[in-house]
Amino acid sequence: MSLFVISDLHLDISTTDKSMEVFGEKWKNYTQRLKKNWMAVVEEKDIVIIPGDISWALTLEESIDDLKWINKLPGKKILMKGNHDFWWSTVKKMKAFFAENELNSLEILYNGAIEVDEYILAGSRGWFVDKSTQPQSVVNADYDKVLNREKIRLKMSLDEAKKLQENSGKEILAFFHFPPIWGDFVCEELILLLKEYGISRVFFGHIHGVYSVNSILEHEDIKFKMISADFIDFLPQII
Repeated sequence: MSLFVISDLHLDISTTDKSMEVFGEKWKNYTQRLKKNWMAVVEEKDIVIIPGDISWALTLEESIDDLKWINKLPGKKILMKGNHDFWWSTVKKMKAFFAENELNSLEILYNGAIEVDEYILAGSRGWFVDKSTQPQSVVNADYDKVLNREKIRLKMSLDEAKKLQENSGKEILAFFHFPPIWGDFVCEELILLLKEYGISRVFFGHIHGVYSVNSILEHEDIKFKMISADFIDFLPQII
């Protein structure tokens, strides 16, 4: 079994009204390229973590074509929530929806942790790197309130991961949609939690259109790897 990660698929299989191709050459034929690359490296026994911005759908029902598309790809997929995943519902509803539609290769990582062969997987969505980067659509959001909520969710996830680690001794990997660090900004609240729980490797997405930076950022003995789909040329990255 191999473990892969890739975020920000931004699928819109059924309508293509929100195709990411409008954002430049990098996104040209991205769904076809993603499928081809995925099929080339991922096998049925493997696991792929997708930390958010999975589908442009607005409701769970509207997401069905995108989720079916992902479900047909090789491997087990572990889904996390991103800022554009408006279709995301309660875990109970999503599990029932997955079962009803035979989306049997999909699993959810949300407010908990998952143990796989060599690792324990944890994380949360996170939040915008700072108040000035909030898009117009959420300009009235209470930044501090949302950040505190994400901090609580991360702690819940890491608490569960720590319990699993007590029995297995496996490394805990942390996954975010938003980057806990970016440029000169450091989200100290989340970094302190990562350090408290001994996390040394973190994976994040969300950032687009930036291709000249290093793929791995380091801060206080933690390595942060960017795995946005366009940044990694739509090729799932092995961990």
